[in-house]
Amino acid sequence: MSDETRNEKRVTGRDAMWDRTAMMNGLAGALFAVAAVLAVYTAWTLAGRLPVFALREVRIGGELAHVTRGEIERVVQRELRGNFLTLDLAATSASFQRLPWVRRASVRRLWPARLEVALEEHVPLARWAGAALVNTQGEVFRAAYDGTLPVFIGPEGMAREITIQFRYFRSSLETIGQTPVQVQVSPRRAWQLVLENGVTLALGREQTEARLARYVSAHDRTLAQLARRVDYVDLRYSNGFAVRLPELRHEKARPKRGRQPGPGAG
Repeated sequence: MSDETRNEKRVTGRDAMWDRTAMMNGLAGALFAVAAVLAVYTAWTLAGRLPVFALREVRIGGELAHVTRGEIERVVQRELRGNFLTLDLAATSASFQRLPWVRRASVRRLWPARLEVALEEHVPLARWAGAALVNTQGEVFRAAYDGTLPVFIGPEGMAREITIQFRYFRSSLETIGQTPVQVQVSPRRAWQLVLENGVTLALGREQTEARLARYVSAHDRTLAQLARRVDYVDLRYSNGFAVRLPELRHEKARPKRGRQPGPGAG
């Protein structure tokens, strides 16, 4: 074997030795990192169990009209797990947001032992098809409420759009002293209003705002002058509207008075 070959083997062996040393150093570094993480976790866990980190106060903020003290106490007693350091803020916030009247809850720690909870309630605007409520943001929620509210009826997912349109309808009708108590949208997206005085306005699927504006503009000089009650106004015409007078319908159905035919009349 030549000297050159022996030198090559010697160099190759030396390189392999250095490679093993680098690998061992990397492994040692990885083990040290794992040990450091475990040490920090252990220290954090042990510190969290010390009495000094106990959660001593929960402060509730927000303008609350429907959320009760009892509901809040039940969440605090049943759902808050851990101490000042270990409490899961996201899970705690979710626990408060499960209350029927809570729209949003934000939770934060305040050193050394306080938890601050800010609650935002739903503000009811209408009933949703008699089975739920709609808040002022157009969101559907379920909660008990005994107050008088307008009714929204429509396809699923339309609550927000109906809320926006309701505000326009209400402000427009206020100028003639009328108030909408029901807004209904059919599956074909035809709009219909029921007013507080019992009149139904058929607005159709197109140009609903323009049609309502025509009704408001013409009301005082037309419908308000009628001596008979109107119960239905069809605004789905291009340049006018039609009305239904229930008294006329009853008069047509009433039999005419006159001489009754005799038994032998043919």
